[in-house]
Amino acid sequence: MSPSVPLQEMIRAIRSARTQCEERGVIQRECAAIRAQFRQADNGGRSHNLAKLLYVHMLGYPAHFGQMECVRMIASSRYSEKRVGYLGAMMLLDEKQDASLLITNSIKNDLSNSNQYVQSLALCTLACMGSAEMCRDLAPEIDRLLRSSNSYIKKKAALCAVHIVRKVHDLGELFAPAARSLLSEKNHGVLHGAVVLITELCETHTHTHTHLIIMKGLVISGYSPEHDVAGISDPFLQVRILRLLRILGRNNESASDAMNDLLAQVATNTDSTKTVGNAVLYETVLTVLDIKSESGLRVLAVNILGRFLLNNDRNIRYIAMTSLQKIVVTDHNAVQRHRGTIVDCLKDQDASVKRRALELSLALVSASNIRSMMKELLLFLSSCPPELRSQTASGIFNAAERYAPSQRWHIDTILHVLTTAGGDVRDETVPNLIQLITNTSELHSYTVHKLYRALITDISQQSLVQVACWCIGEYGDLLLKGDCQEAEPVQVSEDDVLDALETVLQSHMSSPATRGFALTATMKLSTRITENVDRIRSIVSIYGSCIDVELQQRAVEYNALFKKYDHMRAAVLERMPVIEKNSPGHTNGESTGEAVKEVQPVRVKQGEPQQPAQPAGQVCDLLDLLSSTEEPLQPPSTGGGGGPPQSSGSAGAAGGDLLDLLGGLDPIPLAPAPTVTVYDKAGVSLTLSCEKQSDSGLTVTLTASNSTDSDISSFTLQAAVPKSVQLHMKAPSGDSLPARGAAKVTQVVMLNNPSKVNLKMRIRLSYSSSQGSAVQDTVQVDSFPPQPSAGISWIQYT
Repeated sequence: MSPSVPLQEMIRAIRSARTQCEERGVIQRECAAIRAQFRQADNGGRSHNLAKLLYVHMLGYPAHFGQMECVRMIASSRYSEKRVGYLGAMMLLDEKQDASLLITNSIKNDLSNSNQYVQSLALCTLACMGSAEMCRDLAPEIDRLLRSSNSYIKKKAALCAVHIVRKVHDLGELFAPAARSLLSEKNHGVLHGAVVLITELCETHTHTHTHLIIMKGLVISGYSPEHDVAGISDPFLQVRILRLLRILGRNNESASDAMNDLLAQVATNTDSTKTVGNAVLYETVLTVLDIKSESGLRVLAVNILGRFLLNNDRNIRYIAMTSLQKIVVTDHNAVQRHRGTIVDCLKDQDASVKRRALELSLALVSASNIRSMMKELLLFLSSCPPELRSQTASGIFNAAERYAPSQRWHIDTILHVLTTAGGDVRDETVPNLIQLITNTSELHSYTVHKLYRALITDISQQSLVQVACWCIGEYGDLLLKGDCQEAEPVQVSEDDVLDALETVLQSHMSSPATRGFALTATMKLSTRITENVDRIRSIVSIYGSCIDVELQQRAVEYNALFKKYDHMRAAVLERMPVIEKNSPGHTNGESTGEAVKEVQPVRVKQGEPQQPAQPAGQVCDLLDLLSSTEEPLQPPSTGGGGGPPQSSGSAGAAGGDLLDLLGGLDPIPLAPAPTVTVYDKAGVSLTLSCEKQSDSGLTVTLTASNSTDSDISSFTLQAAVPKSVQLHMKAPSGDSLPARGAAKVTQVVMLNNPSKVNLKMRIRLSYSSSQGSAVQDTVQVDSFPPQPSAGISWIQYT
């Protein structure tokens, strides 16, 4: 290829290359020819060569050797060379390059040039790649050009001033007087540049609120017809001005009052049948909601968003629901007027619109509309996509817990969700429902009948089956009586109940946890029925050799109750007491000292009749289930000194007997694992607890919670340790964090450190916020076990 080949020929040769290797060969030969011509002192084709080099740079090949040629061409007196030189500087140079400092003097000279196009080249280059030092040196020249009589130069100077203010905030004071004068210009480009410059100044300075009156005049006055778009007068300038008014009125009551009438006029007079008008209206709504506007104007803004929900464009419906979700907390009643339209959006085919409609519908649930809203949400749950079922079920549970009009309605709602989407609910749903059922004694018969009918209809929903098995085991006698005033009673025999439980035990769809519920329910029925105890004993004995260790252990213990401790079976398998949250004498499910003092264990000997009026003695019997000692447990000493009972030793012996259920097992006292908060930001907190399993083994439990008012989705945890440490992460308990700490996500990490190196762990949190933005943070734990105030560092926030 000839060194003087034109740019068009070089482009044609590159495009005709059949392979990448051939393309690289063409470019290398041309770059070598360009270098050779750059070295010549008298080179008339410099602009031609630099243009070819810029094309090579656009293809991704190195072109840094042309930087000094750009500097030389910028200093040239010829406009053709200066134009290509400035273009090369904007593409090949940036503020980090030392060569950029060499063009400062050339830019300053060109800013004073009599040719407006040369001045424009210098202004564009400074606005594109000017460093902070260049901005400080050339700011007075830009201020002078802002006062020029040439509209073409003033427009370029205004945009250049925007870049300077962003680089050096202190220089905003220099441009403020000139920026105010630009607002009186009639030239459309200058006016646009002035609004952008003042917007940038308002974000860093407060004195620019004096421009409010001028802004009102710009919005009210008409614009030139050539800038109309679809009948909307200059929508781009209107949007710019509305964004500026939003900044002026933010946290400024007087400025907000001054623009209320203006915003009402724009919101009323703008045509909403066209997309351009909707863009202006949307900016108006955002401005109204962001400033301290009056209540009537905020209602008008919500009504505009309500009209957006009826638009055929899904994008407009999406942004309307996104905006309504942000204001539903502060203007709940105004948003409630559009509840029907929002609920209709649940039927939209677009997944994003459907998700936003679900989030907004859940936020609109209140005590006054709980029945009607729950009816719509349950209908949506039956047909919603699989990826939305978990979020829908969680939202229904939270709303039912807060606004349930009655306990029966609450139970019916949860059972409906479990019947429809039992496989998509959170893990804590089962114990929460069990607690609710336990605390409503008047509904025990009704609940057990309804759950039995659900069990014999479908056993695929594991959460529903677990609750049904628990209720049948606890209240099976009520089911057999058939006495249910609030529902149509069902005649159920003992064989029917046992057949249903056996079906659950034998089904391939039942998880190990579900089989455990069913086996325990079968065992509890042995004290609630009279004719099929032998069948129950047979069922339990079969699972004594089950491959599942947990199920096998339960079966062996239940067999021991049948054989050796049959006299204690009724007391051990009696109904669960009422479960109370934060009851006196209990903390996190463990009895406090006062509760322990009231228990005086008494040994019940073989052959003695049971004493059902002594629950403390029965508890001690359970702890001493298979004890081989014949010495009775001594009651605690209450000597004359009035000291506290010696309960710790008795509790330890009883605990050993319980652990010795299968013989020969010595109890090992376990120290509570220390829990340390390693991360707490934006409402998301992460705690870490350690438990040593062996000399080299360590179990780390990570627990995450969300204290914000909105749910967090796609929550994941990742961990990294030194190479010599073996790491195994078990499956997390979930991937979403409900709002206000309604549930937590736990992740168990198993560590093996055979080399005994200094153990460190780096944890990465990733989740999606309610606004849809992805968040990723990293935290490092430098010591194990971690200390509450040391050994933890936050690496980064994204």
